Amino acid sequence: MAAKSAGLLMYRRAQDRPIEVFLVHPGGPFWAKKDLAAWSVPKGEYKDDEDPLDAARREFEEETGMEAEEPFLPLSAVKQPSGKIISAWAFSGDFDPARLRSNTFEMEWPKGSGRIKEFPEVDRADWFTIAEARKKILAGQVPFLDELCQKLGISTEEMSASVPPKTRGQQALF
Repeated sequence: MAAKSAGLLMYRRAQDRPIEVFLVHPGGPFWAKKDLAAWSVPKGEYKDDEDPLDAARREFEEETGMEAEEPFLPLSAVKQPSGKIISAWAFSGDFDPARLRSNTFEMEWPKGSGRIKEFPEVDRADWFTIAEARKKILAGQVPFLDELCQKLGISTEEMSASVPPKTRGQQALF
């Protein structure tokens, strides 16, 4: 049976600005130097006896330090190239990436060294326009962006709009 994961896609829409989505960058040495097609919806795996939306809310809080609030807009589940199935919900919210607080995990690093090191599950987070997010997010999660735009009635022009880089900045956790 394929692994299952659930997550939340937070979005915000300010006057005179294109819609933005909140994405997280995975922590750990494998992802440290990756940027394009490396970001993700905050998400995590769940067991068969757990409600997927409850798992998505739990994982969002564990990876960001923020408690997500209703209402949640269901998005279609997507199957990843690995076979994992991700269920997701979108919600409107706002969060300062400087307040990011993530759980950690341990792994042997460098591999074969016998040394165990601790890494954050998420090492940074940021807001992206849809156009930017399409470049940053893992390819298997792009359908979440497309469906969010469709459900919110976002025009093709707004989907292509971007914010000048000087108005944004990434916030590192570690």
